Amino acid sequence: MRSFILKRLGLGLLVLLGVISVTFFITRVIPSDPAAKWVGPRATPQQIEAARGELGLDQPLYVQFGKYVVDLSQGDFGKSLRSHQPVADELKAYLPATIELVVLSTIIAVFLGIPLGVLSAKRKDQMVDHFSRIFSVGAVSLPTFWVGLFLQLLFYRYLEILPLGDQLSTDIKLLYEIPNITGFLLFDSLITGNFVILQDVLIHMILPGITIALYPLGLVARMTRSALLEILNEDYISAARSYGLPERLVLWRYALKNSLGPTVTVVTLSIGYTLVNTFLIEAIFSWPGIGSYISSAVISLDYPAIMGVTIFSAIAYVILNLIADFIIALDPRVRT
Repeated sequence: MRSFILKRLGLGLLVLLGVISVTFFITRVIPSDPAAKWVGPRATPQQIEAARGELGLDQPLYVQFGKYVVDLSQGDFGKSLRSHQPVADELKAYLPATIELVVLSTIIAVFLGIPLGVLSAKRKDQMVDHFSRIFSVGAVSLPTFWVGLFLQLLFYRYLEILPLGDQLSTDIKLLYEIPNITGFLLFDSLITGNFVILQDVLIHMILPGITIALYPLGLVARMTRSALLEILNEDYISAARSYGLPERLVLWRYALKNSLGPTVTVVTLSIGYTLVNTFLIEAIFSWPGIGSYISSAVISLDYPAIMGVTIFSAIAYVILNLIADFIIALDPRVRT
């Protein structure tokens, strides 16, 4: 067990080092001058040269890379070329909105995907099972940006029951003081008793939350069905049925409990996938998260910001993969 964990930790660190190296050297070979962007479009050659020294761009490449790795180990992602503010601070400002969407989408995926997978396994090869499999494949296969645009067209344009985008309505922003304690607007509005803001945020989260949840929902439903079908053929399930136990008890207490290992692993990995792939959805719904931040960084070629988001995403994905590996390692069938 210990060797398994140490091996996974080593591989995770190796992946992070690879991502850091590739990201760093790509930003150095792209034909653009960070020093010129740092001082602005009307800077003199002397100012640009001074900025190169300030940013350390006049040093050898290996020295720059070593300093960057040391800074990263201390939580320093560099400074934005646009705002001259630490990228780590800007990530802290934009990240809570993205995390709220990821958490909501995960809750939707788990609480809808697991029952759908259980129902599909219980009624194998029946109409419900066919519908579940078709829905799961469609949820995984459909492009998320198309789903987002379709939901906007349906619920905003035609039904007129949900907002088009953004995190808050314009009148709420004008009439109410927006709480900012932890950065998580849902939590801040709840602890301050701002239930009007809380309700408005929840309404605005519905469409982007459903859009992001479709992919993990399809994965969870398919994995639950597959694992449960295998468990239902085990001898102890047949024995439980022979004792006259209710089918509901056999299915939901004994079979489902032993099939949750693969499902939890899929949920953990899908969180990482969702966190990395919310950017386009946030742009479609004008959600003030990491997506809007990285979009502005790409447009302005703000390399430190782009590198910061990339490395943060890699760290999050590696950590979630490690959690998934640990969950697998806890399975006695894997350890034996």
